[in-house]
Amino acid sequence: MVDFSLTGKIALINGGSRGIGEAIARGFAQQGATVILSSRKQEGVDAVATSINDAGGKAVGIACHAAKSDQVDALFARIKADFGCLDVLVNNAATNPYFGPFIQASEEAYDKTFEVNCKGYFLMAQRAAQMMVEQNGGSIINIASIEGLTPSPMMGVYSMTKAAVIMLTKVITKELGGSNVRCNCICPGLTDTRFASVLINTPEIHDHYVQRAPMGRHAHPEEMVGAAIYLASEASSYTNGAIIACDGGTAA
Repeated sequence: MVDFSLTGKIALINGGSRGIGEAIARGFAQQGATVILSSRKQEGVDAVATSINDAGGKAVGIACHAAKSDQVDALFARIKADFGCLDVLVNNAATNPYFGPFIQASEEAYDKTFEVNCKGYFLMAQRAAQMMVEQNGGSIINIASIEGLTPSPMMGVYSMTKAAVIMLTKVITKELGGSNVRCNCICPGLTDTRFASVLINTPEIHDHYVQRAPMGRHAHPEEMVGAAIYLASEASSYTNGAIIACDGGTAA
């Protein structure tokens, strides 16, 4: 039997207070995982954790800025103390403060985008990998974007960071495969989240993206959950270093 169950697994979802991260957290809880939600604001992760618990799942919220090493260290120290292990990390928190031509991008926007999208992913993945090596196994799932495969107009700096996330996935795969630590990457297409609300709600931008997708529409956060459950579960025990595009065929 193919085992998609997450029963007994401890899963950390970085950026789990809304959008794709929230959807994955709810899906993991439905599959039996104990879910740890992290985001910068405690009230955001508390709201999602309460909703999951009220629905019969198991969840806790812990505020953490993923690009601040002291906060990341405190988060993993608490996970170690409270849960004893970490089976799954979903690296999802991201930002895109600048939408416009590469040639006009400010240094401040560049620094902010790389801080959250690259440094945050690096710190989270590094700390998770250290725990997983000690316990002889685990699954790291990086949420990148099809922008990391092929950049779109006005998305240059963001695209650069997501290409770096894809490379981070490959680095972890090559270095830690022998320690039974798997790392894979999901590349969503345009997805209806608050993060992408400007793209979704501006007709000329939305239509440009949708016309590139053979399925002729944008995605919803719940449509990323199946791939994440697969990569977190024993069903993907020999899947390592995969770059899975959940984009309606846009990158085909």
